Amino acid sequence: MTAVGQPPASARRIPGEQGTWVFLFGDMLVFAVFFATFMVERSKAPEVFDVARKTLHVNIGLVNTLVLLTSSLFVVAAIGAIRTGARSIAARALLIAIGCGVAFVALKVTEYVLLGTAGHGPGANHFYLYYFILTGLHLLHVLIGLLVLTLMFTQTRRTELSATRLAVIEGGGCFWHLVDLLWIVLFPLLYLVS
Repeated sequence: MTAVGQPPASARRIPGEQGTWVFLFGDMLVFAVFFATFMVERSKAPEVFDVARKTLHVNIGLVNTLVLLTSSLFVVAAIGAIRTGARSIAARALLIAIGCGVAFVALKVTEYVLLGTAGHGPGANHFYLYYFILTGLHLLHVLIGLLVLTLMFTQTRRTELSATRLAVIEGGGCFWHLVDLLWIVLFPLLYLVS
């Protein structure tokens, strides 16, 4: 250990397993294609997209951003606690992260209902079509991420934690951070940029 409590550079490693990173980069590539397609479509009808963008609930999107960032903070805390053997702290941190994820889902469903009742469903125009595709695909990732966080939580209850299980937990944390990263791109792309 160095003076600041970090392992020396030679002892550091990338969290998770190589396959996890291949999957994460592939997933980011799929979203990058969707982002690019959205921007091309927006360039074809900027007025339509701008008017539609203004109907979104920016406050809900902002709260969702804060909720996901908070959840990532607790996932980081949980993984750190797992590495040091503080399983009860890890379990509590993961439960808070799961709660944040559930809050995100509830807010997103609320926003979908508000948009739908205002007549802004996927069939209204190309903006809403892309909005629902992009946020729906992201919401699917959040739901999968909640299952992953739940699996991570169950691992904190085990008496033994092998290196393989630790790698799975770290990979799960990386997936959750990807979910957050995607939202950090989606929020300004859909809600803020005209």
